Formats: sequence, C-alpha cells, structure tokens
Amino acid sequence: MATALDWKLVVDTDDAPALADFWAAALGYTVENNSVLIDRLLAAGELPEAAVAEYDGIRVFRGFAAIRHPEDPYDEATGIGRGRRILFQDVPEPKNTKNRLHLDVHAGPQHRDATVARLESLGATRVEERDKGPAGHWWVMQDPEGNEFCVA
Repeated sequence: MATALDWKLVVDTDDAPALADFWAAALGYTVENNSVLIDRLLAAGELPEAAVAEYDGIRVFRGFAAIRHPEDPYDEATGIGRGRRILFQDVPEPKNTKNRLHLDVHAGPQHRDATVARLESLGATRVEERDKGPAGHWWVMQDPEGNEFCVA
C-alpha cells in the first residue's frame, strides 16, 4: 500500500494576508505565524529584507500567507502546519474566470442561513442559491477576491 502524501491547497491571490484572515475566520482555522522563521533567516543572511513585509504588526513573507487547522500539528520553529492547510500566494494576474476548484463549507440545514450571514459579515458575497433535489439547497458565494465557494 502506498504511503499517503502530504498536501496543501494553494490559492492564487491579490492580497494573501487579507484573504488568509478571511478564510481563517470563515473556517475557524489559525493563521500561521512565520515570524520566528523569518527573523532567523534574516539574521543568517538567508532571506533578503525585500522578501519580508509587515501585516498587523507581524513580519510575514511578502505575498504569502497560510492557515492551518487549529488541532493539527505544526513546527514550532517555523510556524508551518503539518496537516490540513491552505496557502495563499500573490500572483500578478487578476482572477478572470470561474474557479475550477472550490471549497464547500458544510453548515447543515439548521445552520446554513446563519453561516451565510456570518460569512457575509467577513466580506463574502452571495451569488446564487441552488437546489439539488434530495441533496438540498445551498448558496454559491464569493470570498473578498471573487473566488467561488459553496455553503451547504
């Protein structure tokens, strides 16, 4: 039997730290803090100062941010998660077509409307309500950068 592979979902962004904040709040995840690693790399001369930015008073890798499930292990020396994580990376081109991959947020029928309202308060937008017969109905939404996701 093959060994399971480690993986992360990577999302192209215009503002990685801000979108990481949105998705961390939306999913109940933790934004990774890489400041100890960044300080170590800067002190050793292994990272140029131009590769670093400041966001909410914390040193971050310019153009990158990641979130991890709060119960999953992470490396305390680097802040990098070793489980369920999403990496956000800035790219120069804007989003211009429908996503080919998206997240589904499962709230359940009794919590769907409250979850949609909470996500809107974080900056998401409702796009369309859909009905899939026995599977129930769900909302297609967009995060603050226009990436589609569903709340079912």
